[in-house]
Amino acid sequence: MRTAELIAPHQFRLVDREIDPPAAGELQVRVDAVGICGSDLHSYSEGSVGDTLAIYPMVLGHEPAGTVVRVGAGVTGWRVGDRATLEPALYCYHCEYCRAGRHNICANIRFLSTPGNAGFFREFVNLPPTNLLAIPPALPMELAALVEPLAVGVHSLKLASPQAGETVAVFGAGAIGLLTIASLKVAGVKRILAVDPVAHRRDLALHLGADAAIDPSAVDVVKQIRADTGGRGVDVAFDCAAKEDTVNQAIRSVCNAGRVALTGIHSGALVPFDTSHMRRKEITLFNVRRSNDESPEALAMVMARPAWFAPIVTHRRSLENIADAFEIAESYRDGVGKMMIVSEG
Repeated sequence: MRTAELIAPHQFRLVDREIDPPAAGELQVRVDAVGICGSDLHSYSEGSVGDTLAIYPMVLGHEPAGTVVRVGAGVTGWRVGDRATLEPALYCYHCEYCRAGRHNICANIRFLSTPGNAGFFREFVNLPPTNLLAIPPALPMELAALVEPLAVGVHSLKLASPQAGETVAVFGAGAIGLLTIASLKVAGVKRILAVDPVAHRRDLALHLGADAAIDPSAVDVVKQIRADTGGRGVDVAFDCAAKEDTVNQAIRSVCNAGRVALTGIHSGALVPFDTSHMRRKEITLFNVRRSNDESPEALAMVMARPAWFAPIVTHRRSLENIADAFEIAESYRDGVGKMMIVSEG
């Protein structure tokens, strides 16, 4: 099968790899669409994701959807031709965290697209049925591939608990920021402010439901947000950018007793925090680790509003053109929102 391996920062190679037939209790799935995530870009650009170093060669990609092509022994309820959005994390289901229902922090997690665990920038993958969530024939694969990142947005809302009458700021209008805005819109919060320096991303944020979009290169973001809220600050801020000072802008933008959710992944393992503002305002910080069984909810959102989510997917490239896809996504070039690697089959 064709596989795109990252062999050094900014360098892919296409190779043919063998894949075993699905074992008993597994399904073999053709990968039809995979979104490029911000964490993929960290590995591609910086050679690490936070403090996790890339080990080359490695196969990235963890926002997938695909079609069942083979059914292993003992698997019921699935047939060849069935379509699904795919969960990239393999959980043990027996550690203390899994038993407590917190699968996303499983002590024995294997996350496909990390060193030693090949991701989905390849033609086929073998998975247990628990990692497939069925989708209807009419749902485009590229929208099904939005389910994984959308579930992250849904999970972040469950942690920070924005209420219908509250105001919210979202820092970063990349795909996770946009899908967080969509989740907030569905949740019915009072007012959503989006912050991003890229004009076409601000436009997408407005399309997804932001009430205002702020250019941080043009104004003092904190002053603008406080002015927008009558000097009070927003109730909740989501840092989906993890760039330079966005975490501290989020901290300074919330009101007393406000909440800040850290969704984006910083390039460095150590990040300075404005502890004075945090203490004086008694701010609560939430750290977001992917999602935790929110994929069915995310899929229901996409199925209910496919035309609303469709503009997020702006670009498509084949596996053979993955180098071009990453270059465009890294540079925010050509009005890119979500870049999809799609099957030619």
